[in-house]
Amino acid sequence: MKIVSLILRARAEDIEPLKLGAEKIDGVEWQASDPARGVAVVTVEDGEGYALSDSMIAVSRLPEVHSLTLAYEYTDEGLETQEA
Repeated sequence: MKIVSLILRARAEDIEPLKLGAEKIDGVEWQASDPARGVAVVTVEDGEGYALSDSMIAVSRLPEVHSLTLAYEYTDEGLETQEA
């Protein structure tokens, strides 16, 4: 499993269209927003048939997005091979 949290910046009036566009992308879940500040938080998780990186790129290319910050990243890949 891979998961990231993204902070998105957009104009206040673009938050709702941004939400609609983001939710159409595989693996994206809308977490919170502050339209007055033009900020939104989404999580993106990998899944069957699509890559996490493709979904992140799709979010960054939404016309409402002015900037995107990767705030958190997690992967459990390789954990089964590590010793305690």
